Amino acid sequence: MKRTVPKRRLGKYGPEVSSIGLGAMGMSDLYGNADRAEFLATLRAALEAGINLIDTGDFYGSGHNELLIREALAGHARESVVLSVKFGELRDPAGGWGGSDNRPAALKNFLAQSLQRLGTGYIDIYRPARLDPNVPIEDTVGAMAEMVKAGYVRYIGLSEVSAQTIRKAHAIHPISDLQIEYSLISRDIETETLPTVRELGIGLTAYGVLSRGLISGHWSKGREGDRDFRSINPRFQGENLAKNLQLVEKLRAEARAKGVTVAQLAIAWVLAKGNDIVPLVGARKRDRLDESLGALDVELGPSDVEQIERAVPPGAVAGTRYNAFLMGQLDSEKA
Repeated sequence: MKRTVPKRRLGKYGPEVSSIGLGAMGMSDLYGNADRAEFLATLRAALEAGINLIDTGDFYGSGHNELLIREALAGHARESVVLSVKFGELRDPAGGWGGSDNRPAALKNFLAQSLQRLGTGYIDIYRPARLDPNVPIEDTVGAMAEMVKAGYVRYIGLSEVSAQTIRKAHAIHPISDLQIEYSLISRDIETETLPTVRELGIGLTAYGVLSRGLISGHWSKGREGDRDFRSINPRFQGENLAKNLQLVEKLRAEARAKGVTVAQLAIAWVLAKGNDIVPLVGARKRDRLDESLGALDVELGPSDVEQIERAVPPGAVAGTRYNAFLMGQLDSEKA
């Protein structure tokens, strides 16, 4: 029986999207071995299953991800898909990182290239991946607003910014959604960021809902990869990993009691935190996509959510979500 994926609207100002979106980064970058045929099959399976929100970045694989998505979208009506694209992160030929560039002229250049790679005349949601410390957010949003007026962009989003930055941006042009990490073990946004976006009528697209696989129920101490971003992530290292896998076992006990997988329970928890939140799953294979979609069948009431949060309380995770250098680049982590 074909599953019906319910829809959610991204705040007051954003589009209606599937209640679960697909984050495509891992199909081009940062997560080790690549299987192009399986990635394409997974993208197409997501579309066929009713997922219409596809999230990417022009810097994922230095354009590779957008080209992959273009190929997967062949044969699908453009208006049936909501493409969310991040821009501004600079790469070098070796795959290294060179900071952020959110200048108006630069973003228009990035946008032109994304439109070409994706084979489309417009981007549904366009957002800077990180705050550029050298460019006022008002200037960046102002330039994006020009692109909205010109028809090249439908909605403006933000990513990993603070409540103060959100307010500044929203004063220039309505913001559809904030994309930020949010999971059972990454809950800092609950203090100030989440109340702010809700006050302003801004939706939230949550990435890292399985904390890069850490709370998927599939991770173990023996897994590693020489091209895998997780090898430099503090939560996957040494004693931190051992402590975090103990948290996963507590979550596994909760999942087993409900007859679901750990990943399904973790995604269902995010879904239960509000109809204004859309989790992005980073499935790279069809079986993991199927598992993620199974979260839609998990019904969690307030008492269920409280029980899960008692098993894995805020602040229980060991290690920060990025290393010290990358944490320093997050406006969302600054007081």
